[in-house]
Amino acid sequence: MTGSLPPLTLVIGGARSGKSAFAESLVLGSGRARRYVATAEARDDEMRARIARHRRERGDGWMTVEAPLQLPEALAQVGRDEVVLLDCATLWLTNHLLADHDLVAETGKLIAALTTCVAPVVIVSNETGWGIVPENALARRFRDEQGRLNQRLAAEAGLVVTVIAGLPMVLKGALP
Repeated sequence: MTGSLPPLTLVIGGARSGKSAFAESLVLGSGRARRYVATAEARDDEMRARIARHRRERGDGWMTVEAPLQLPEALAQVGRDEVVLLDCATLWLTNHLLADHDLVAETGKLIAALTTCVAPVVIVSNETGWGIVPENALARRFRDEQGRLNQRLAAEAGLVVTVIAGLPMVLKGALP
């Protein structure tokens, strides 16, 4: 995939849908210097293994910035000649939810940072609203907040793609 990306692209899908791999292909096709902004925290052995596997699969040529909470600050450091892969909005939201931060305020800061970023940003997020209603209050709050965040991101994005079973489907805009 080659071509010019809009200022903001949202790639959304379910768990293990292929959304990260598709987002990486968009970034690789841009021909720009690649910056990977990671929101995952290695809190246990399984997550450490996942992070290591993602790094191996991505390969060389990526500048990696770990920003589990500080996405606006990370986006402010991006250069005009770069393209950003932000993976993922879901873990960023989870980190703020578990830290009991003001999600409305944090989302507002993120949207502002995305709209003023000097380079194209491809952001990966999970679609969590297609499953059953969770049985506990925290899980229901997370699902609701994730849905709200995804709607805000999609409204700002020039390109929105959902990935299902590894297959991309454009919801908004056109692929480069």
